[in-house]
Amino acid sequence: MILIADDDPSVAASLGLLLKRQGHPTLAARSQEEALRLLESEGERITLVLQDMNFSRGTTGEEGLELLREIRRRRPQLPVILITAWGSIALAVEGIKAGAADFVTKPWSNAQLLQSVETALSLAGSGDAGESRTAPASREDLDRRFDFRGLVGQDPRFLKILELIGRVAPTDASVLITGESGTGKELVAEALHRNSRRKGGPFVKVNLGGISSTLFESEMFGHVKGAFTDARADRKGRFETSNGGTIFLDEIGEIDLAAQVKLLRVLQDRSYEVLGSSLTRTVDVRVVSATNRDLGEQVARGLFREDLLYRLNLIAIRLPPLRERRSDIPLLVRSFLDASAQVYRHGAGVAISDRALEYLQGQSWPGNIRQLKQTLERAVLVLDGDRLELDGLLAISDLESRAARDPNALPSPGSMTLDEMEKAMIVKSLRHFEGNVTRVAEALGLSRAALYRRFEKYGIEP
Repeated sequence: MILIADDDPSVAASLGLLLKRQGHPTLAARSQEEALRLLESEGERITLVLQDMNFSRGTTGEEGLELLREIRRRRPQLPVILITAWGSIALAVEGIKAGAADFVTKPWSNAQLLQSVETALSLAGSGDAGESRTAPASREDLDRRFDFRGLVGQDPRFLKILELIGRVAPTDASVLITGESGTGKELVAEALHRNSRRKGGPFVKVNLGGISSTLFESEMFGHVKGAFTDARADRKGRFETSNGGTIFLDEIGEIDLAAQVKLLRVLQDRSYEVLGSSLTRTVDVRVVSATNRDLGEQVARGLFREDLLYRLNLIAIRLPPLRERRSDIPLLVRSFLDASAQVYRHGAGVAISDRALEYLQGQSWPGNIRQLKQTLERAVLVLDGDRLELDGLLAISDLESRAARDPNALPSPGSMTLDEMEKAMIVKSLRHFEGNVTRVAEALGLSRAALYRRFEKYGIEP
């Protein structure tokens, strides 16, 4: 049963009818006091609360926050979805901080509201989505229940992550995946899609770091012919192509504030306007995003919208760096050697000595799993025989060190992460063009705004 707490009887009646059609019985409360009385008398029958933020002529939202805090005190596990006006999203953010499961804005989209309700109920029914309360299931048990191909490992912390993926995948909850570069964020996003009810729909990957601010609307929402100078034909945006499936927003921390505003609206009510058209369109999509940045720190510095962060990370999944799960390195090594042998040696297997494996386990791997994979691919390519020894790995390391000392040489695969290569190229270009930011941006194929975002990202002083 869902408790609707709103002082407007027409709103409560409308919500009650909508939810009843979906098989959810409801109760209505027109005041804070009545809501708490019903919560007490109905007990565990109430499985979710939909509550407004105001119960009088005041619009501060303090009444709603007080009710939310009291509900959380009495029923800590009971999900609460807040209802607020679009112009009062800051209030909703305060509510999320206070423990609300989600928020919807007036006027609401029926489809989006129902999706929020179903997601909150699903997550509540599967237990605490943030932490597993018991020891993680075995890898064999997880593989029987879910499709986790490509995700290699059985470290206890990694198994908890897999368990969390399995619990949240069937819901439509937005997921924010964080972790250093090379930790496998895209693989996790793919696993969320494969194990969801949307697996028959499209999985659309968008690298937001590679989209300039001037092209953001066209790329994400599409455009009609004639919308701008080079718009010679209609074009579908990424959201439209992902309809019915999952959209993966990689490098979400790279977009500027103007683009964040545009993204927030479509994430809020799943509606958008194609560039050059005034017709509002809707989209049915599950949003998964990823970043290697600390978005909380970005919010504190005014570089990322707090309301967008809370819209993105209903569920947060942090992937540990490889140095924190060294016990998984032998499994990863075996997997990468087998895959590389299939590609480069026509199926001939490759063994590895104990000393070589110990060497790999002892490295820091700043590029994480991606760097380990690239190192092993190179080792297989130059291997003379069918067994990888320590001497072979040390020889590769020596070649990489010598290449690194040559300023004109490209780094060897696995020796630098993409972020490190990008930073080095920017620094080199700044020296070459004597600090002329415009010429550096042109040479690197970036807009000035995109280049300045990378200055901020890497701590470079132009």
